[in-house]
Amino acid sequence: MIRAVIPVAGIGSRLKPHTNTIPKVLLTVGDKPILGHIIQKLVNQGITSFTFITGYFEDKIKEYILANFKNIDPIFVNQGELKGLGHAIHCAADTFKEDKILIILGDTIFDVDLSKIINSKDNYLGLRQVDDPSRFGIAIIENGEIKKLIEKPSEPVSNTAIVGIYFFSDVSELKLALNKIIDENITTKGEYQLTDAMQIMLESGVAIKPFMVDGWYDCGKPETLLETNQFVLKDKNEFEERESVVIIPPVFIDPSAEISNSVIGPFATIAAGVKVRDSIIRNSIIGQNSEVAKCNFEDSLIGPNSILTGKFSKINTGDSSVIDFN
Repeated sequence: MIRAVIPVAGIGSRLKPHTNTIPKVLLTVGDKPILGHIIQKLVNQGITSFTFITGYFEDKIKEYILANFKNIDPIFVNQGELKGLGHAIHCAADTFKEDKILIILGDTIFDVDLSKIINSKDNYLGLRQVDDPSRFGIAIIENGEIKKLIEKPSEPVSNTAIVGIYFFSDVSELKLALNKIIDENITTKGEYQLTDAMQIMLESGVAIKPFMVDGWYDCGKPETLLETNQFVLKDKNEFEERESVVIIPPVFIDPSAEISNSVIGPFATIAAGVKVRDSIIRNSIIGQNSEVAKCNFEDSLIGPNSILTGKFSKINTGDSSVIDFN
């Protein structure tokens, strides 16, 4: 049996004002929230046991999961204080009853076949070549094997970044390493890091194999959220033709949205309950129950329940904003 472990406690500071009233994992890309894409991908792989490590807006996350995924068995663990990913996983360790666990960070969407690793008896770490490794933990690989892991080094010696997919076939060794970093107060930049725990595993002789992830899409900043929305829409291009509306695919338009005298797309997500009239919307996400009139949007994020009237070229609003430029 495999248990999926998804940390979702983060505040999402780089996505404010949107995360002032909603956790970043519930921000919409394509046809559903970020977290919904992750869970569905894992369910499609046959995984039904889940641990969610919560914190910020815990109740909203629970409500969404329980309402939309009736076929999984979820356990919710509150992290309490945000002390790093290693601390988060340590908080949830008592729920690891299965032989294997798959850790997926809750703020990234991935497009990768997991069957290779989840059916293996080995430990695996998801990696990707990046231009700026200073934002990531990095792996040093020699002869196809991971030799060393370093969390966000000030002077990176590798461009091979850790991207948030971790598979452990030997949970006992992971627990020992997590206990060690907590008990001995081993931190990096003031936090308990999962990277440091895995380095302890390597030093004790536990092998962790590299697993290259090409289809990895960040949702941590407004610009990367829009890029991820573009990726999702290529596979989730859903809309109905509407009178007096020009639709340029790919787009997602919820059937409940009301649109008139407008151009929608390409790469536009129009959520449930949205009303759009006399507008042009490109490469943008408009949140639930928002109203947009006489606007020209591109590269924009509109929070739920917002009302915007006037002419804009780019805008980033939080929930329940009211803006009139007429």
